[in-house]
Order: sequence, then C-alpha cells, then structure tokens
Amino acid sequence: MRAGGEYFLEPSIPAQRRYEALRSYLFEERPAAEVAARFGYSTSTLHQLAAELRAGRTDFFRSSKPGPRGPRKTHTIRDRVLKLRAEDRSVTEIAQALGSEGSPVSAQTVWSILHAEGIERLGRRAGRGPAPRTDPVKARRLGDWPAGTSWPCDHAGLYLLVPAMVELGLDGLVSQARYPSTKVLSSFHSLGAHLLVKCSRRGRVANAFPLGADPGLGLLLGLSALPKATHLTSYSYRVKRSSNVSFLENLARRCTEVALYSGEAGFNLDFHAIRHHGEEVPLEKHYVPTRSQRTRSVLTFFAQDHVSTEMVYANADLTKAEQAGEVVAFAEYWKRVSGRDPGLLVFDSQLTTYAMLDELCARGITFLTLRQRGKKVLEALGALPHSAWTTHTIKRTGRYRRPQIHEEVVHLKGVDHPLRQIAVRNIGHEEPTLLITNDMASTAAKDLFARYAERMIIENELDADISGFHLNALSSGLPLNVDLDTTLTVAAGNCYRLLARKLPRYELATPDRIWRHFLDDTGTVTVAEDHVRVDLALRTYTPVLIDAGFPELDIAVPWWGGRSLRFGFPPR
Repeated sequence: MRAGGEYFLEPSIPAQRRYEALRSYLFEERPAAEVAARFGYSTSTLHQLAAELRAGRTDFFRSSKPGPRGPRKTHTIRDRVLKLRAEDRSVTEIAQALGSEGSPVSAQTVWSILHAEGIERLGRRAGRGPAPRTDPVKARRLGDWPAGTSWPCDHAGLYLLVPAMVELGLDGLVSQARYPSTKVLSSFHSLGAHLLVKCSRRGRVANAFPLGADPGLGLLLGLSALPKATHLTSYSYRVKRSSNVSFLENLARRCTEVALYSGEAGFNLDFHAIRHHGEEVPLEKHYVPTRSQRTRSVLTFFAQDHVSTEMVYANADLTKAEQAGEVVAFAEYWKRVSGRDPGLLVFDSQLTTYAMLDELCARGITFLTLRQRGKKVLEALGALPHSAWTTHTIKRTGRYRRPQIHEEVVHLKGVDHPLRQIAVRNIGHEEPTLLITNDMASTAAKDLFARYAERMIIENELDADISGFHLNALSSGLPLNVDLDTTLTVAAGNCYRLLARKLPRYELATPDRIWRHFLDDTGTVTVAEDHVRVDLALRTYTPVLIDAGFPELDIAVPWWGGRSLRFGFPPR
C-alpha cells in the first residue's frame, strides 16, 4: 500500500464510512457480516444502506460549478440601463423596471453602471405637491386666545411631550444658548418648531407640511401655526455650532439634575455616517455600513450614557482631519458639564489613533477599546501554553458565557504609557479578541470584557434614532443643517425618555414604540381662561396614560402666559 492509502482504510467521517462500506459490499462483493463488522454497522443497517443506494436516495458527491469570473449582469444589462436613464428614470425606477423584465438587479448595481459611464444623479424631484396655503405665522399672547376657542388637532398626541419640555426648562435652555431669532419669531419658537418636527417621527419629506397646517399644534408653542418648511430650512443654516454646544451642555446639566443620566458608569462612543443623496456636493467620503461602501456623507459623533443608554452629545461639524481628536473633545465637553472627567470611555479601534490614546492616558481618563490583531501578536498568543489562559464565567444571556482570558502589560508605538492588554478567546471567533485599556488594576479583566460587549447597546440605540428620528439621509423635502439635526435628535430622545419614565411598563420602551402607542394620536385642543385642555382620542393604550395620572395633571406652561395644560379622555 502506498503512502496515504490508510485514508481509505480508516474513514474519519460518517459519509466516507458509508461509502467505503457500500463499495466493499456491492463492488468487491465481500460478505455482509464481514463488511458490517469491519465498518461498525449491523447487518440489517448495511442492507438498508444498500437499498437506499439502489433507489437513488444516496448522494455522496456533488458536482462543483465554478462561479463567474467576471460581472454576471453588468455587461448584459448595460444598454438597457442607459436606455431607461435616457427616459429620465431614477436609479430605483430603473432597478424596478429591470426586475419586472426578469433581470433583477440592485439599485447600487444600476448606479455603478451609470457612474462608470460618467452619468450624474438626477436632480431633486418635486415633493408631494405644494404646501397647504396658511396664514402667516404669528406669535400669540395671552389675550389672543379667547376662552372657549377650540381646534381639532391631528397631532394632539405630541402634547404629551409638553410636561417633559417643561421639566427640562426647554425655553430657558434655548434662550441661554443664544440661538438666533427673527422679528416675528423668538428663538424658542423656531427651535421648538424644529423639535416638534423631529419628535413627529415622520420622514422630513412629508412631515413639515401637515404639521404646519395644524392650528391645534401651533398653539403648543404659542403660535397661530408652526412655521413653514422654508423658514425651518433657512433658520437651521443660521445656527452656529457654539449655540448647539451651549444648548447640549445646559441640557446635560438639567438631565443630570432630573437623574436622566449621570455619566458615572462611563460612556459609549461611536461615529455614524449620514449619507447624501442627490446631486454632487463637496462632501468627504466616509464608509456607510448600510451600503457597504464609501460614499459622500457627513460624519457625526455620538456619546451615550452607559447606564441610561441616552444620547448625551452629538457633533456633525467634523472633518476627517478632526475625527481622531473628537474623543478628547468630548472628554473636555463633559468636564465643562459636570466639573469632572468622564468615566470609562468605550469605543472601537477605528474611532481614534494611538496618539489620542496617549493623550487620554496623560489626562488620567480611562478608556477601553479594541486592538487590531497583528500577525506577530497572534503568533505570540498562539505559542502560549493552555495554563496561561484562565476560564471565567460571565453573567450574560446568550452564548459564549465562559471566555478564556490572558492579560499582560504591553507598550504600543505612539503611546508612552503602558497599557493593559486583555486577550479573549472561546467567544465564537477563530482568533482571540484583543482589548487594551489604561485601567491597569482596578477592574477585573472579565468585567472589562463584559463591559465592552455591552457597548453594542449604542449601535442598537443609534439604529433606533436613525430609523425613528430620520438621521439616515441628508436630502429630503426639508433640508436642515446636519449639526442642528443631530442636536435635536439628542433633545427629542431625552423628551421621549422623560415621558416613558412616567408610563408603567414603558420605562425602557424604544422611541418607536412610544410614538406608536401614545404620541401618534388625534384630539381636540380647547382654550379656557386659565388653562388649555387637550382631549385625546381613545386608543388601545389610553388606560396606561390614565394609570400614569395624566387626567389629573395640571402643569403650568411658562410660554403660555400663565395658562396650564390639562388632558381629557372623553368616553367613546
């Protein structure tokens, strides 16, 4: 027997063992008892395997068909794509047309063909018709609301956020931030209108017009109606970054006072690229995970309080040259807010550079991040004996609750301070995961690993904000300054959470669930001598509002000139 022949004598996998047994019994015509004993079968099992082979129900080998060595569809549909574009069809419309013709392709494939031909994107198309004609927006005083006046309100559910706005002191926060105003509208009127549009959780292409035409909703801010989209757009571009930072700082101080977040357990940090759709604009290209490509977008930075999972900071005024230093900028921001350095900062390896890690070490700010796995590092870890790895039990749901951990002190190029490296294996990856931190001894390695695993929460929360507060695209029927848009997202999320804390069993509900169950409601707004009453239409979840005490609520609204807010829930 030649070298390697033992492979056929000692089958290592079940399929090979069945094959060799059947070959010996059927082709070599050896006795069934001998074959069964040799391969570990009973005689009856061997006869059954033979019967299944004769019936064609056994398949040991699969023919491999090599995949295409070039693009399968691009060259065949190119002419059709160009013809459809000549008919002034969009990328999405072309993809849909090709799909209906039996040649399904993605919109990205269509765009790749057009881009290769030097064809630009179509210009922005008209929205969903002209905006309803309304009277000019005017601020109202106490005497402008005669008692007994009543309006139907298609968005009456948004009044449920007024107690949260009052608790945060929204009017004072806006005034302190020195946002711009106009001859007719104060800064609070303009910012409040932007915030209501954000809280309405509808795409900006559709939400500004219906809200602006709802007189009952305008009264929420003390206006005859909400400003039109043209004002919202032009105003947003008058806002300076300094005003947004001041607003976020004062908002964070107030949220700390009402125990919405504290920062003591640290923060999760992450970037999000908001993609641009439409005509060419001078924007940098960033990686957009949802598209798996680098494309024109605005890079935004978010910080999330680890305990409450609330967003506490946002910045869309960033360039590639500045993004590495944003982690230090946030640390300085939080020190201004709270008077102390932030707790543990947790982020992935792409968020900053080793030079910034060294600066964090010099400032005494603790961090936890990933280290890229180099070949030499993996070889060194692979050479460690089994005794160098310690098995821990992690209290968490799901799999991989018994990781194996090896830790050591390392010195990285560009970081003058020693770092603690925590290598983790047995968590579902072929190679160990490497964590680095300047927390040298105070926290156990297994707790740091569990803490980094919890960082994924920020991605879930970001996804909720992106889908619900519409931070996934720059072009729409209501273009806004992106930095103001992200600032409003933080404020809207805080208002939603303050409302949720008052609702039994909804304390940890997502903004989308809060909107669907409570805020997306109609009603009637009635003005009385000393209060405004909002009668909400009854819905399935109205008993939760009643249990939370909203029928007894009587809260003074500072911007209503002495009037208070009350809620009513009329019988069916």
